[in-house]
Amino acid sequence: MKLDIPPGDFAGYIFDLDGTLVDTMPLHYRAWDEAMRRVGLNVTLDEELFYSLGGVPTLRVAELIAAHYGLVVDPHAVFEHKEALFHELQSDAKLIEPVVEIARQMSLTRPVAIASGGPRLIVRRMLELTGLGRLFRHEVVITPEDVREGKPAPDMFLLAAARMGVAPGGCLVFEDAEPGMRAAEAAGMKWVRVPSRGA
Repeated sequence: MKLDIPPGDFAGYIFDLDGTLVDTMPLHYRAWDEAMRRVGLNVTLDEELFYSLGGVPTLRVAELIAAHYGLVVDPHAVFEHKEALFHELQSDAKLIEPVVEIARQMSLTRPVAIASGGPRLIVRRMLELTGLGRLFRHEVVITPEDVREGKPAPDMFLLAAARMGVAPGGCLVFEDAEPGMRAAEAAGMKWVRVPSRGA
């Protein structure tokens, strides 16, 4: 994996989780496909659509997928079912080692944070299952529950910077999806694209 890391001495590092530190996107896709079929989707969920929504808060993804297919659903019910399905698949997730190694190295001398579009309980469980939890202190694991607007708004990254005690312009963000990159830019942060199926 080739990562195009911009030059500079960054004071803090912020990592997306799904598709950036952990290769979970295929698992999320399987969970979304099944959850949407339960509420009336009668075709295979479009992978391009799914990957274009990377980093968007899960509840909003339910609304956007339903709207795309003209389905009338209870997004909260779809959200809960999808997360239950994903919970069963989480143990199959594999680390994206090149990015994890950067996080490990940076955590020795700089503050590091997670800014994930996933629900807090799912994010916490993934960090525990993968052993990544010890790299990221509790107060710098940011999820949509912590902010008014999720990605592509800059709120999550700005909060992560504040909790790390680092100016936004001093942060480097690692992301695999367009909404996260747009959020990083809106926050005034440089970013690194992590290659994934959807990036």
